[in-house]
Amino acid sequence: MADEAGSSSSIRAYTRSCMVPERARIHMVLTILQLSYAGQHIIIRSVLNLGINKLIFPIYRNIIALLLLIPFAYILEKKDRPPLNISLVLQFFLLGLIGVACNQEFYLLGLEKTSPTFVSAVENAVPAITFLTAALFRIEHVHLNRKDGKAKVLGTLASVAGASVITLYKGPTIYGPPSPLPLSQSLFGDAKEQSWILGCVCVIGHCLCWSSWIVLQAPVLKKYPARLSVTTFTLFFGILQFLAVAAYVERDSEAWQVHSGSEAFAILYTGVVASAISYAIQIWAIDKGGPVFVSVYLPLQSLLAAIMDSVILGEQFYLGGIVGAVLIIAGLYLVVWGKSEESKFGKEIKVEANSMPVNIRDGMNSDSEEEESSLLQALLPTSSK
Repeated sequence: MADEAGSSSSIRAYTRSCMVPERARIHMVLTILQLSYAGQHIIIRSVLNLGINKLIFPIYRNIIALLLLIPFAYILEKKDRPPLNISLVLQFFLLGLIGVACNQEFYLLGLEKTSPTFVSAVENAVPAITFLTAALFRIEHVHLNRKDGKAKVLGTLASVAGASVITLYKGPTIYGPPSPLPLSQSLFGDAKEQSWILGCVCVIGHCLCWSSWIVLQAPVLKKYPARLSVTTFTLFFGILQFLAVAAYVERDSEAWQVHSGSEAFAILYTGVVASAISYAIQIWAIDKGGPVFVSVYLPLQSLLAAIMDSVILGEQFYLGGIVGAVLIIAGLYLVVWGKSEESKFGKEIKVEANSMPVNIRDGMNSDSEEEESSLLQALLPTSSK
């Protein structure tokens, strides 16, 4: 008996020693998450090169994501969903229009005319654009007399400057594969072949739609505090809008068919992996590591996309693109650092508020919660992309 007890305890000790620490698991999961997003850019660009229909493709991928989300939204948020009314339905319709239909169509048009690396780099400006949009609508407060407010403003300016540099300045070639593939396109290059300026405008439009979708969710989630259900309704109305346009534009039944295994794989990957599974993983990572920690990994997507872009699509890199990407990533970190400092300041205010009357304390707590939720929303928009 003693031998058996000793054996079982040693097995438990060995098992505990072999377990991966939670912090390490978060690092691994976030790396895989950004790899899946980088892979999405490459896969979609590949099927765009093959001529996949830009109206039909998002319909299929969103239907898959919707079917996966519906049971989780129904079961997990059954007690959190308030009754629907006309006002909420109209707001869901608007979220679907901006966050799904316009957002994804701008994304596909921009990706087709630029490159995965370019799109991934510019997307790092979304938190800064979100902050700017929220400030304009007075959802986000700007405290220029504090270091966190100055950091967020400076980060926004750096991100805008980086996006401008990428769009307007090409510069000399920094790196190019020795033997690019036939389907390769030049990153930040040859506007004559790629309608580069139009592609840049579409990518910026994609980021503006993405940021606006994040900001518009804030008032909706106050009235309807069920995030999965809001995402499900958003996808549903986005699909209806895509269907309405596609039914009018694409009358040929041939356009609605999946013509190759590559197209089928792209639809399944973007619907299952890059939408439903990645969304769930990101929620888990934010719960375990916090939103600021998760946001630090966002630029990794750009690096992974650049490597895959160069190896798979034979992409070239230019000085203007690299300088612009560095400015955008610097802006991202400034905004994230500013939000982190703002959160710390809010916690200090809460401690000081404990000695105040209850009504004043409650008002201050609700303002702090609002600010924290705005950062969380900025990190959870990926299912609409």
